[in-house]
Amino acid sequence: MVTHVTDEVPRSVWYGWGDPSRGKPLGSHALEFLRRTLKLGSVAQNHPPVELSDVRVGPVTLADDVVTQLRAITGADHVATDATTRILHAGGKSTPDLIRRRSGDALDAPDAVVFPGTAEEVRAVLALCVQRKLAVVTFGGGTSVVGGVEPLRGRFAGVITVDMARMDKLLHVDSLARTATFEAGIRGPAIEAALAPYGMTLGHFPQSHQEATLGGYVATRSAGQASTGYGRSNDLVKSAHLETPAGAFDVGSPAPGTAAGPKLLDVVVGSEGTLGVITSATVKVVPVPAQKVYGSWAFPSFEAGAEALRRLKHDGARGDMPHVCRLSDTDETASTFKLGGWKTGALARYLGIRGQKTPAMALFVWEGDARENRAGKRRSAKIMRAAGGISMGPLPGKSWEHGRFSGPYLRDELLTRGVYVETLETAATWGLLAGTYASVRAAILDSLQINGAAAYVQTHISHVYSDGASLYFTFLSGLEADGLAQNARVKAAASGAIVAAGATITHHHAVGIDHAPYMGAEIGELGIKVLAGIKNTLDPEGIMNPGKLIPRTTAPPVTTSPTTKETP
Repeated sequence: MVTHVTDEVPRSVWYGWGDPSRGKPLGSHALEFLRRTLKLGSVAQNHPPVELSDVRVGPVTLADDVVTQLRAITGADHVATDATTRILHAGGKSTPDLIRRRSGDALDAPDAVVFPGTAEEVRAVLALCVQRKLAVVTFGGGTSVVGGVEPLRGRFAGVITVDMARMDKLLHVDSLARTATFEAGIRGPAIEAALAPYGMTLGHFPQSHQEATLGGYVATRSAGQASTGYGRSNDLVKSAHLETPAGAFDVGSPAPGTAAGPKLLDVVVGSEGTLGVITSATVKVVPVPAQKVYGSWAFPSFEAGAEALRRLKHDGARGDMPHVCRLSDTDETASTFKLGGWKTGALARYLGIRGQKTPAMALFVWEGDARENRAGKRRSAKIMRAAGGISMGPLPGKSWEHGRFSGPYLRDELLTRGVYVETLETAATWGLLAGTYASVRAAILDSLQINGAAAYVQTHISHVYSDGASLYFTFLSGLEADGLAQNARVKAAASGAIVAAGATITHHHAVGIDHAPYMGAEIGELGIKVLAGIKNTLDPEGIMNPGKLIPRTTAPPVTTSPTTKETP
């Protein structure tokens, strides 16, 4: 599968991810591994999606004159009420989203989808929706996995989805300041293609890169696979223009630093469409790296690998920290070795001879000047060896990079084969990381196995900070008859464990619907009132993405165990 950062892919199919022809089908070895691990009688294709013509869509509840007025704003060709377009905007890409659509349920699809071409058109659409009491959901790549683009009507007469696909241009590059301004609807590959003639890159590559948009990056405070080196989206954005029901709102500054009050840019970054529509943003860019250097290490345990990453961050010299830094636990490493063919099998045997029967594998990519890369790799090797690491050479890192955008395609096939698969993530300080990992992993397993089913949980660290690191969990089990209830049960158990451990309820997947009930534990009740106050100022009628980010109800209180508290 092509994984170049400028590789364009079509918009996703209605029931899954991207262009299905680009996915690599599971081989017989992988299918046998799944059958044995999950104790499934078979993994045949017995859960295919229904035909598109059989998907149920609710009636359009808009008055005819509303559609006429929308078309007067954007042009008749840029307002759609047909069933297919509404189905394509009926939600995001979470497993529950896909389960519903694959079973033929798109009853909550928006009443209409509007494709504005300018900020002025967005402004006019919002004004009409305020007047006619219509909810508004902004849609970029539609890649949310937490219910962030669910077209909820709430108390409103209908719901409009504003698709930003037409607003996809590079507006300006400042080569001296190393910034670039884009319209918000531009997708990840197009960002990189537009910057290529200037020799620049944004360096932001989430797994959703081929579908996600700049506006989505900013709205969700996203992180990319190389964010350890380049920074998260909130580190990269300099300014943004927001169209709100209360008017245009410009936040941020071209100045390199300012003391002009609280940073209002942070009101928009992570706002998830609840305040208005981001129409453009200025971001930091950097020169395309001259070279990439790959490395991989095996550690005797996940804990030993995490300690090595902490030491590398704290004690390494400048340039030692890789741009991509990914540590798999022993379960994820085991599945990688079992599914990777004869080369990974040979690596596993080699490590076994060296005394690592159940290793945890780390993958590294350094980017930049060739001499600095080599020096950083050489210096970091001393820390890796001191932590019990064994070098495995560059090939595992290169192999990971080649297939880094293929994961979502795999989920589509697994669902078709009756396998439930989902992900969630968090981050914790170094002192809480091990406890968070153990408790969340146990909560997921216990919830999946509650009816005696087999389950598999694998985890990795993909973002390293001075004060802690992320944890990303992927888990599989047989798909139950009520897959939505299965998912809700697991999500609630894991979220409760995250809160109890003192970790964040979301590291980079955003809040959406799924995490909103836990926001009180994250920012406190007064913090929720502050967010609600900002929303009331910019969106006094509450039409923007109702039900997301700001909770209507809070989750049951979770008591933090004294054993999960960090030692001073």
